Amino acid sequence: MWNRRFGRTADHRKAMLRNLATSVILYGSVETTEMKAKDLRSVVDELITLAKRGDLHARRQAASFVRNAVDEKTGQTAVQKLFNEIGPKYQDRKGGYTSVIKTRNRRGDGAPMAIIKLVD
Repeated sequence: MWNRRFGRTADHRKAMLRNLATSVILYGSVETTEMKAKDLRSVVDELITLAKRGDLHARRQAASFVRNAVDEKTGQTAVQKLFNEIGPKYQDRKGGYTSVIKTRNRRGDGAPMAIIKLVD
């Protein structure tokens, strides 16, 4: 199943993935439902591939998708952190930049939860 809908419209789904991808870039990991984490993995991997390329066109493509949020510790925006720290870290690696770790079932509705994080 390639395109999960999550009971949302296309615009809402894109905004949700954009927010989650920005959080993974800024903080390194995010806890969400397992299905969202599996969909988010391909989005984050694609953004890291753009950061590995590192040219102006790749930077603009990433900036058009990632929110303009600032990391409180370093003062960098998400795009700056993606291209200055994360991209060079994975320069010699071919794919598989994120991992999804199943954690628990959510208390309210029993949805399986997972943590998606950048691989070291």
